Amino acid sequence: MRKYFILTLLFVLVLGLSAPRAFAQTTGTVKGVCTDVDGKPIVGAEVEWMSTETGHKYTLKTNSKGEYFSLGVSPGKYNVKLSKDGKELTHLNGVPVELGEMPSQDFDLKKEQAAQAQGQGMTAEQLKAKQEAAAKAESERKTIGSLNDKLSAARTAMAAKDYETALTTLNEANLMDSGRDTIWFELGNANLGSAGTQTDPEEKKKRYETAATDFQKAIDLRTNSETAQKDPKNASVMAAYYNNLAQVYSKSNKVDDAVANYNKAAQLDPTHAGGYLFNIGAVYTNAGKVDDAIAAFDKVIAADPTKAAAYYWKGVNLIGKETIAKDGKVIAPEGTAEAFQKYLELEPTGTFAQPAKDMLTSIGAKVETGFGTKKKKQ
Repeated sequence: MRKYFILTLLFVLVLGLSAPRAFAQTTGTVKGVCTDVDGKPIVGAEVEWMSTETGHKYTLKTNSKGEYFSLGVSPGKYNVKLSKDGKELTHLNGVPVELGEMPSQDFDLKKEQAAQAQGQGMTAEQLKAKQEAAAKAESERKTIGSLNDKLSAARTAMAAKDYETALTTLNEANLMDSGRDTIWFELGNANLGSAGTQTDPEEKKKRYETAATDFQKAIDLRTNSETAQKDPKNASVMAAYYNNLAQVYSKSNKVDDAVANYNKAAQLDPTHAGGYLFNIGAVYTNAGKVDDAIAAFDKVIAADPTKAAAYYWKGVNLIGKETIAKDGKVIAPEGTAEAFQKYLELEPTGTFAQPAKDMLTSIGAKVETGFGTKKKKQ
C-alpha cells in the first residue's frame, strides 16, 4: 500500500515538472504621471503608445491625478505621444517596453520647458512667452482662414442676391470672432441688400437700421485698430465704410446723415472724392433740394471735369428753377444749356444723350449733333 502511494506521488511530481509554464508573463506594464508647465496634473489627456515595429497603438487616458496605467503591452519599442484636446503636448521616440512592470514614464512639461529654454539660452519664462506667442499666432492663422471661408461664401451668396444665406453665414463668422471690421462691413451690405427685397415697410425699416448699426460697428472697430491705422489703404477702406453707411441713410430718407457721411468719405479719399460728392448731389436731387444739388454737382465738376453725368444732373436741377415768361416762353436759368451741351460733348451716345437733347429742345436751345463724329478730311 505504501509503495503504491509513493509511486502515485512520484507520477504527479513528474507531471508537474514536465507541464508547460502556462502562466508565464509575456507582456509589459506601462504607467506614468503627466504634469503641465505649472506642475499641475494634466487631467483627461491621451497617452498614445505606438509600436515602431507593428504600428499597433495603445491609447491611455490620464485620471484626476494625471496618472495613466496599462497592463498587457507587447514588448518592443514605442513612440509615445501626450495629447490634450487633440493637440500634441510632447512626445518621446523609441521607448522600450520589456516583460513585467516598467519604470514610470512620466511627462513633466515644466522640466521639459526649463531644459528647452536652457538649450536656447533663455529663461523658462522667456521660452514660455515665446511658445504662447507662437500658439497665439497659429490660432490667429486658423481663425483668419475660417473667417475668410465664411466671407467668401457670403459674398458669393450676395452676388446671387441670396441675402438670407449671406446673413446666416456672416452671423456665424461673428460668433467665431466679433472683432473683425470686414465681417461687420459685409454684414451691413447683406442687410442693406436684403432691405430692398422686403415688402413689409416695418421689416424694411428694421433692416436699414440694422445695416446702419453694422456699418458703424465696422467704422468703430477699424478706427480703434492700431493695425488698421498702419495700413496704407486704411483711408480708402474707411471711405468705403462711410459711403455705404451714407447709402443706408439715403435710402431711409435721412438726407443730412447721408450727406455728412458722404462728405467724410470724400475727405478721407480725395482721389475718389468726385464719386462721393456725386452721391451727395443725387441725395439732394431725390430730396428736391435743387440749390443744394446744383452746388454739389458743381463740386463734382471741380473735382473731376470729365464726369459727364454731373453736367447732366446739374442741368436737370437747373431746369427745376426755370420760369415762364408772360408770352409763355420757357426761361431756363443761366448755365442750363451749357450743362446739357457739355454732357453731350463728353458722352454723345451716353445713357442720358437723348434726354439731354430733349431738355435743350424744351428750352429752345441749340442741339449740337456733331459730337462724336469725325470730321471729313478736306
